[in-house]
Amino acid sequence: MPWLELSLTLRADQQDAVETALEDVGALSITLLDADADTSNEHAILEPGVGETPLWDQVVLNALFESGTDRAGLVHVLGELLPDLSPEQVAFREVDDQDWTRAWMDQFKPMRFGRRTWIYPWTIEPPESGDDVIVRLDPGLAFGTGTHPTTALCLEWLDGLDLAGMDVVDYGCGSGILAIAAARLGAAHVLAIDNDPQAIDASRDNAARNDVADRIALALPDESAPAPVDILVANILAGPLHELAPRFAESVKPGGLLALSGILAGQHEDLLERYAEWFDDLRATQREDWIRIDGRRRA
Repeated sequence: MPWLELSLTLRADQQDAVETALEDVGALSITLLDADADTSNEHAILEPGVGETPLWDQVVLNALFESGTDRAGLVHVLGELLPDLSPEQVAFREVDDQDWTRAWMDQFKPMRFGRRTWIYPWTIEPPESGDDVIVRLDPGLAFGTGTHPTTALCLEWLDGLDLAGMDVVDYGCGSGILAIAAARLGAAHVLAIDNDPQAIDASRDNAARNDVADRIALALPDESAPAPVDILVANILAGPLHELAPRFAESVKPGGLLALSGILAGQHEDLLERYAEWFDDLRATQREDWIRIDGRRRA
């Protein structure tokens, strides 16, 4: 299945606003390149790592969307942010699955989240270490590599918990990164849920690669009504998080823990009020423009 890639050259100070706007209208991944570099030697940044900001004056931003996305609508959104933008400055092309996956595998470097959790691309062999928890990832046809702030916030939260023997739900599993991390951190059983069958396939493949397939069950949302679990993590979007609040409350045991991500700053106040009906000790943690909410199920 092909994807639609949008390409645009920006000033560095325009990058954050444009990136946020494109994510809001459905961008599935973001690639940044130095516009002034020799493209034959260019190093891409695929969703810059935690704390990283490109130090370039001009940035080529490539955003990936589902095939069939309204091109005119995307140009209109950009025109709202960039009044001087000419439609001719925005380029589109169809991209095969293998192209973006290969780029991620070639450019991604191992990253640590919290004290001990590391995400490695499948092509890099991790060193032997008794303390580190390693997740080796091939994104396949799904998205979720750990480099986006929403995923990073969830990984760091999981890393800070004692998951030994716990039952966990990962709602919106994508590539399976959070479910696999939970299993590698000691969870006894993880239910990974996603509404995209391709995400289910990618998660199954990555679970097998990490030798945790026996502890991870996979399901579409309508296929699963999980018994209450110790921990639920959901990295989706603010709208679905609001709608799913009663279901999530029923899915977490009294005293159990919840983490929600995929929330833009400014959207979290409504969600904090919504989830306060069932959860105590709610707090919001921010990275860049993104928020994670976590709390404890009321007894």
